[in-house]
Amino acid sequence: MKQFWSLVGKSLYMAMGWRFEPLPPYFLKKHVIIGFPHTSNMDTVRAFTGFRIVKRTGHVMIKKEWFKWPMSVFLGAIGGIPVDRKAASGVVGQMVDIFNERDEFLLAIVPEGTRKEVRTIKTGFWHIAKAADVSIICWYLDNDHKTTRWLGEIIPGDDKVADILRIRQIYADAGYTFPLDVESIPKEYR
Repeated sequence: MKQFWSLVGKSLYMAMGWRFEPLPPYFLKKHVIIGFPHTSNMDTVRAFTGFRIVKRTGHVMIKKEWFKWPMSVFLGAIGGIPVDRKAASGVVGQMVDIFNERDEFLLAIVPEGTRKEVRTIKTGFWHIAKAADVSIICWYLDNDHKTTRWLGEIIPGDDKVADILRIRQIYADAGYTFPLDVESIPKEYR
């Protein structure tokens, strides 16, 4: 069945005129995968299709309220993970529990949080990766070249600001600068 969905994914990419880079050697069984930019609903289609091409399942967090039958069947099938934003453990704790419970878990997050223009990104992805002791993989939807690209891997350290700035530089080197509230960055980093 995975082979079938991989062929469907490749065909869909070809029909869209897009290319999907092969998985990099640092791609393992557990990661937080961040993706930029998030400009249209087709980004989500390309992301889920890309995971099918490489015969893997990418997961996204979705409000638990959406997981009511019959929608729950569809959301679960595409890799949706119900999240209770009011839970005592918080979203980070819920994701860490899932990372600890599973042998394979690829959590895909769009740090912009929306397709609208934003002033700065959300950094929850860093907190999840740090607490779960997994790396962050930088994935780029290169609209100019119609290619989904793997840009690099970051192991979260003890300095969130330094890691975010490193990630920002990785994307800038590829041609995309994500929004960041420079005023919130301590002066020693500027």
